[in-house]
Amino acid sequence: MNLPDFKNLSIEPYRDREEIIRQVAAQIEKDFDQFGMDVQFSGDINYAYSELFAQLKEHLIYLLDRDYHRLVLLLYQIDVSEKQIINTELKFPDVPKSDLLTELIILRELKKVLIRNYFKENPDKL
Repeated sequence: MNLPDFKNLSIEPYRDREEIIRQVAAQIEKDFDQFGMDVQFSGDINYAYSELFAQLKEHLIYLLDRDYHRLVLLLYQIDVSEKQIINTELKFPDVPKSDLLTELIILRELKKVLIRNYFKENPDKL
């Protein structure tokens, strides 16, 4: 197994990979829970992306409007950089910031899961 091309990573190829989806949902739930925000995945793989997107977006709208400091801490915990946010905003100036952040978070959580799985399957690569 080769390490995925993280520069050009897309969610699309993983939308029907049940185990990956469950791991990403669990990672999102864990990270948001650390900041007192409830995210719950129903387990329905067919609607995982839209279900998680809607919940994350709701939390991000609240944080953008009312608790920017906690938003910054959350993004730091998840490892979404300011540079990534700025670059994405420049590429998609008409997309609401809450949507952009939600997409960046889901992508980052996917990367975490893929990296963890890669090294679990290839311990000699550490």
